[in-house]
Amino acid sequence: MQRIWREEGLQRPLPRQRKRSPPAGGGRELLRAEYPHHVWAIDFQFDQTMDGRTLKFLNVVDVFSRVCLAIRVDRRCRAADDIDTIEDLLKLYPPPTHLRMDNGPEFIANALQEWCKGSGSSTAYIEPGSPWENPFVESFNSRFRDEFLNVDLFTSVLEARQLAEDHRMEYNTYRPHSALQGHTPLEILQQWRAACLPTSSQRNWTSKGGHVMI
Repeated sequence: MQRIWREEGLQRPLPRQRKRSPPAGGGRELLRAEYPHHVWAIDFQFDQTMDGRTLKFLNVVDVFSRVCLAIRVDRRCRAADDIDTIEDLLKLYPPPTHLRMDNGPEFIANALQEWCKGSGSSTAYIEPGSPWENPFVESFNSRFRDEFLNVDLFTSVLEARQLAEDHRMEYNTYRPHSALQGHTPLEILQQWRAACLPTSSQRNWTSKGGHVMI
């Protein structure tokens, strides 16, 4: 058999790497959000405009409520752009206790880590190659891909930004989630407010343009 393989110039096929799957109860315990803005999950997705140029989407999701806080759209996004996006959100929301993200170069950059130290937010990185450790933003990404990126065509960055913002507002306000017992993300926040905030603080809660203030 070996002689035939040599004569025919055959080679042994390289072993195929098995895809890693989520550990069945044996992985480390995931960081769980106990209240709004306890944990923000952030991640990137890619698409392109009709001329074939790259679009990069930075998605920020509040893990407790599943509210999509922001979708930043640009040709590229570096650590400084991540910081700008988060600082824009801090004009509307309290700072998160934790930022949940992968080990991409934009997220492990010194600039972002130093910003987190100065702001009081801690970084909570997932294990490399373990997207299941950031399940809430991965779930959002999946729906965002199926319901938006695979449906719309973009002629420019500006058009992609506007359409993404429209999608974000619809997702937060009108989209019921089975994981939220059929409620929308904004309804979950309203329920939390009614149950957990004193009456005197509830007047500071407003909803405008898909944003919720607490």
